[in-house]
Amino acid sequence: MPSRSIRLNGTTVQADYESAGSGSSQSSEQLLDWLRNRQSQRGPRFGCGLAQCGACTVLLDGAVTRSCVRQMHTVADGAEIRTLDGLADGRRQHPLQRAFVELQAAQCGFCVNGMVMGSLGWLEGRIAAGNTAVPTEQETKDFLSGAAPDNTRNYLCRCGTHTRIVAAVRAAAKEMTG
Repeated sequence: MPSRSIRLNGTTVQADYESAGSGSSQSSEQLLDWLRNRQSQRGPRFGCGLAQCGACTVLLDGAVTRSCVRQMHTVADGAEIRTLDGLADGRRQHPLQRAFVELQAAQCGFCVNGMVMGSLGWLEGRIAAGNTAVPTEQETKDFLSGAAPDNTRNYLCRCGTHTRIVAAVRAAAKEMTG
């Protein structure tokens, strides 16, 4: 069974995973399955299995990644993976988590992982690039819908809490940049 060392939410873990084939025909278990079944991460969820809905979103070396279509053999040795499960600092919630709770931005909660982790990667990328302005409502809507130039993937919420989700992302951005 192949293995590599990965930092998962700040802790180094040995990543053993199922693999078959070699070279260009190599395949392995999906990152999402490895996270949920081998590492007990419950934040990333299986939604569509086609990288369309965002429920499986994680940050892989800081990049927003759809874990349902990412195979383990493509994750580099020493990679850093962040999931919703490791976002809180002890008992202190991350600003995005806090904003989603305070603004009641979820109904069923299934999409929350994707909304929070995708927004986290987007906001951290903006801040790292020197953009500390709170995104406008339209910029936030464009990001979540996949219409923004820096994001071609959308995030789906079937419950219809879109206005609260946008407000939560903007509230968290204010705290993260302030």
